[in-house]
Amino acid sequence: MKFSIIILFIFFSLGCKKSDKTAFTNENSSTSFIENPKTFEEKLSNAAISIIDKDVVYTPDYVSLKYPNGDVPAKTGVCSDVVIRAYRKLGIDLQKEVHEDMKANFSKYPTKWGLKKTDTNIDHRRVPNLEVFFTRKGKQLEVTNDASDYKIGEIVTWMIGDKLPHIGIVTNKKSPDGKRPLLVHNVGGGQVLEDCLFNYEIVGHFKYGK
Repeated sequence: MKFSIIILFIFFSLGCKKSDKTAFTNENSSTSFIENPKTFEEKLSNAAISIIDKDVVYTPDYVSLKYPNGDVPAKTGVCSDVVIRAYRKLGIDLQKEVHEDMKANFSKYPTKWGLKKTDTNIDHRRVPNLEVFFTRKGKQLEVTNDASDYKIGEIVTWMIGDKLPHIGIVTNKKSPDGKRPLLVHNVGGGQVLEDCLFNYEIVGHFKYGK
């Protein structure tokens, strides 16, 4: 019973959930990169597209990681691991960045998990912590219902069903009608490119790069 409660706690803290919803995946879309990307945001879009893998199994387990540059097994992960992996391709280790900021400013981060100190295995994989980090170290942008406000290389966070935090990366690709940007995320169907911007309640919009 106690073990089950711990697993459920980890699941909710990481965010995302398995879903049968599939809006628009890389299987029926050209996944071409931006040629000669000039900005960090364009490079992040390319990095996100480069890690598309529908065979990644949604795995919200607590995993002991090396530090720095630790990662869960390649064919596993949750929504936050998409963001972590994309940034790492550009030389930014969110495990290290979040840990260092959280260690120096622990009271600024959520305390709902009952932790009294940082944990390099899980802190950077929790969407609420990433929201605080991106707000502190990046730029918090306006949340709107206008798809044109969400630009290439920006980060979007959602709340699914009023209780499950989720996160994804805006790319240069567009929906079939050209009205919405596609995002790379993992909500249970692998690391995929989807037309999912307005599938869930948007609660955060950020820009972060070095």
